[in-house]
Amino acid sequence: MNRRREILKYVIADYLCSAITWTAFWIFRKLFIETEKFGVKVPLTFDTKFFLVALLLIPAFWIALYLLSGIYANVYRKSRIAEIKQLFVTGIIGVLILFFTLLLKNVIITYKSYYLSISVLFGLQFILTSFAHILITSITNRKIHRREIGFNTILVGSNNKAIQLYDDMQSQHVSSGNKFIGFVHVDASNGSTSELSLKLKHLGEFENIHDIILKENAEEVIIAIESSEHKYIESIINKLSDTSTVIKIIPDMYDILTGSVKFSSIIDAPLIVVSKDVLEPKQVILKRVFDILSSLFCLIILSPVYLIIAIIIKATSQGPIFYSQERIGLHGKPFTIYKFRSMTHGAEKNGPALSSKDDSRITKVGKFLRKTRLDELPQFFNVLIGTMSVVGPRPERRFFIDQIIQKAPQYTHLHKIKPGITSWGQVKYGYAENVDQMVRRMKYDLLYLENISFLLDIRILIYTVLIVVQGRGK
Repeated sequence: MNRRREILKYVIADYLCSAITWTAFWIFRKLFIETEKFGVKVPLTFDTKFFLVALLLIPAFWIALYLLSGIYANVYRKSRIAEIKQLFVTGIIGVLILFFTLLLKNVIITYKSYYLSISVLFGLQFILTSFAHILITSITNRKIHRREIGFNTILVGSNNKAIQLYDDMQSQHVSSGNKFIGFVHVDASNGSTSELSLKLKHLGEFENIHDIILKENAEEVIIAIESSEHKYIESIINKLSDTSTVIKIIPDMYDILTGSVKFSSIIDAPLIVVSKDVLEPKQVILKRVFDILSSLFCLIILSPVYLIIAIIIKATSQGPIFYSQERIGLHGKPFTIYKFRSMTHGAEKNGPALSSKDDSRITKVGKFLRKTRLDELPQFFNVLIGTMSVVGPRPERRFFIDQIIQKAPQYTHLHKIKPGITSWGQVKYGYAENVDQMVRRMKYDLLYLENISFLLDIRILIYTVLIVVQGRGK
């Protein structure tokens, strides 16, 4: 499946619909509103500078607004009803923006003209874009139902429940979009049944699920394990939480009867979707826009500070100005983090080692940079390129993550969002000197994950600024 091509279909459709809407609205204004205003028939012309510029910019405005609202997210998993609601709300917002920026200054006879103009503009935009979106989404869904396109799926389980689920889903007249590429077994004592192996490729054991997902380019994982294997559920979810795959699980009959679960679909096989999306699509976009604007602001406004720190580091110690290191980010993917060097050059020549309060490897300038958190300033470049966010759990190295997971497997849930320059754990706890302190700091970051919001991010930023100004960094 080509997601970029699918998104491009919606973008092109929205541009054309918005251009048609503006042209039709222009005709309406000339024939009705302006004719009534001037008392004579106004000639219908399309060669004015205002019309032509608007014809280019207004469709671009609508596409940007749809992007911010998350309409282009998850293009292969769209609900048509939810999409219409989203287009309706976004349409109201967009029309109000256009009204106050373009239409309000127009001289009119009565306010009825305003109401009529808004209604016509909204009606044209909503009807045309809704029709286009529903058409594209319906065609895509039809291809999914016919098994022309599908999501590479790994089945976790190897016994009766896995076999029954596989048979049920394969026998569906209308496909739910799962394209099974193999299965993995969970309990070594159970292994893989010969019956399932005859139907589906055995990919190995669950312990190697990360490598298997990458190798097979899997997009979904369905957990169908026996009652005797339920003790592994928490471990399975924790291990899958730092991947980008969609996780589904078959519910127990007790859960179904008591109504304590929500199914992914009442038409397809009964499966619970284990949500990994901490933020809604529109919140993700809002957070990303804030990250871009704030990182650009800091990189430009604080450029003299960057220069001064760079000169001081170069003048007071040997080695490079910046320090780069591999860290683990969103969905467990590695990236390179950048900092101002606060330690002597070659401080980790004997292997990974966390710093302590009186660490001799930290330079005199480095102690000040750490206390004021100024050593983190180059990470605004990480934010700008999208590997980090301004606010989010601090990223760690794989070497220490493996140790943390042994003591607190739930740590992997922090990989559901991008790591940040500052975090609630960093504000409340500060730098960690050992794995045990990392685990204690993790509890604050998990709390942030449960209560994440834009307002909470602002609150954390305010606390961070106070720490920098007061030099209270640990």
